[in-house]
Amino acid sequence: MKKIDKSVADAYFKARNTIIVICLLIGGLASFGVVFFAESLQHIQFMGMPFHYYMAAQGAVVTFVVMLFVNAIVSDRIDRKFGINEEENVRLSAGKTVDH
Repeated sequence: MKKIDKSVADAYFKARNTIIVICLLIGGLASFGVVFFAESLQHIQFMGMPFHYYMAAQGAVVTFVVMLFVNAIVSDRIDRKFGINEEENVRLSAGKTVDH
């Protein structure tokens, strides 16, 4: 495996951590934010049912599934930007053992 400069590695992990924080915030808002504001959201109708009920029943699950796909796409772009090649790393490390 090739060596990565510390500044590049720091920028890579900063970008990855930013994506993780954004996903956690969106997930928290989808799960807890709707519950917290359920009383004020009950007057908003979405597909014929109260918005807070829809988000609790289906919306949060759909939000998480969409986030998984978006996270995978953004992570691949970050990896390409910083020259990280997962397939090459797997190929290089395949079959190697650790000597004690």
